[in-house]
Amino acid sequence: MTGPADFDVRQFLPYLLNQAAEASSLEFQKVYKDKYGMLRNEWRVLFHLGIYGQMTASDIGTRAQMHKTKISRAVQRLAERRYLTRTRAEDDRRVEYLALTAMGQKVYQDLKKTAADYDAALVDGMSEKDAATLRSLLERLALRP
Repeated sequence: MTGPADFDVRQFLPYLLNQAAEASSLEFQKVYKDKYGMLRNEWRVLFHLGIYGQMTASDIGTRAQMHKTKISRAVQRLAERRYLTRTRAEDDRRVEYLALTAMGQKVYQDLKKTAADYDAALVDGMSEKDAATLRSLLERLALRP
């Protein structure tokens, strides 16, 4: 068993996961930022609406594990660009339903294809089995209680 003296942060799993996430995320960020002027949280909100359809900000927060302030800012910017609509619930004026506009859907479809191509490039050179194992292990870590 190794002790604290043998500890190498470069092999510390949270450190490695963060390094991999940052490197891959920053590279993909160039695409949506350069093409659409979006920030990471805007991209995440856009994709959740594209995948799940109409949602509340609270729904997005639960699914994306994002803070409500970040969601609120992202929603505001996406609404300003006319990528989404905001509709108040008739039975509870505190609730607002968010949905992509036709323009938002077009941006989502474009970025979805770009994301799929980028995802394929990330695992290029890995066997299908290794890529599937990587995804499975990352999902297990992400879904830990």
